[in-house]
Amino acid sequence: MKQRKLIEQLRGMGRVIVAYSGGTDSAYLAWAATQALGDHALAITADSASIPESHKRDAEAFVRQFGIRHEYVETHEFDNPDYVKNDANRCFHCKDELFTVLERVARERGFEHIVYGVNQDDLGDYRPGQRAAKLHNVEAPLVDGGLTKAEIRELSRAAGLPTWDRPAAACLSSRIPYGTPVTLQNIRTVEIGEEEIKKLGFRQFRTRFHGELVRIEIAPDELPRALDIGMTRSLTAIFKRLGYKYVTLDLEGYRQGSLNEVLPAPVSIAAQTTACPG
Repeated sequence: MKQRKLIEQLRGMGRVIVAYSGGTDSAYLAWAATQALGDHALAITADSASIPESHKRDAEAFVRQFGIRHEYVETHEFDNPDYVKNDANRCFHCKDELFTVLERVARERGFEHIVYGVNQDDLGDYRPGQRAAKLHNVEAPLVDGGLTKAEIRELSRAAGLPTWDRPAAACLSSRIPYGTPVTLQNIRTVEIGEEEIKKLGFRQFRTRFHGELVRIEIAPDELPRALDIGMTRSLTAIFKRLGYKYVTLDLEGYRQGSLNEVLPAPVSIAAQTTACPG
């Protein structure tokens, strides 16, 4: 059984830091590491402005519920001009910062391994930090065990983990088009807008920042509700209050990595190995 093999692998690692964002994959990995190692497993979350506060609250609730050791570490990717300029390598710089900090914690406190929640399906997708992970020797036990996203969701459901059906998530910076500098102001606007959309009952969506214009992507199965005239007025009111002059709904609906669609082909290929799924 894949879960048994995963837990055996983690048990053999001794003392492990789990890079924990609170999403389905990293939550399952943090739970499995705790099953294998108890207090010798430590889940660590980046305390970064690019992580929505609601995601941090959800991450904290999960570790409390399942008795997982958890800490935050400060990351300072916004101090890096190469991150702020927001080219196709932005997510590399983000993960490079995180893994550098985790390496320091591991070295100072005697942890032997750092692991993160990339899965088998992610290897050919737009996923953050795989190049940075290799650079820092961060291991991927879910990949080693051949676990797909669907299997992780099913194993999480069987274990009673509330994260089993959590929608895909990504950092707030992934909402800003390449070439537009990432600032604390523009990601804060994105965060407030998305929290307001969540209050309207939508489950899977993104807001894409385009200066004076916001482009809202809603999952195709939820799009008919978003196109209701009353709902469009509610969405318009939310984003006008946030200072946008134009509020648009993307008729293609939500899809991961939509900001990569406008990149030239060679850059798009590079983005596949470095960029956030968005």
